[in-house]
Amino acid sequence: MWHGWADQNIAPRNSINYYNNVVAYQGSEAKAQEFVRLFMIPGMGHCSGGAGPDQFNALAALEQWVEKGTAPTQIAASKVAAGKTVFTRPLCVYPQVETYKGSGDINDAANFSCALPK
Repeated sequence: MWHGWADQNIAPRNSINYYNNVVAYQGSEAKAQEFVRLFMIPGMGHCSGGAGPDQFNALAALEQWVEKGTAPTQIAASKVAAGKTVFTRPLCVYPQVETYKGSGDINDAANFSCALPK
């Protein structure tokens, strides 16, 4: 599952609430994450657009999970404007968020990691 934090049509908390209900029904996040992951995308609008990274290949991540048994821990994403990549970020498995490592280009996903919010 994925949802943009800046979605103007469907409240982002709806996806979080749904995911949390799945976790509660399964009895633990570990059990739920055997078959569902949620990626909350900072700055992305309804399905695309907005200030955040909105270019990513969720289907490739799903194919790796279903066909090879490799569940996604993050998905590479980018913001593209006028045909050029403006910045890249990792999309993190909820409840983790992208976290700047403290040095390096803030436009490069390599300088971010996924971590629980502080």
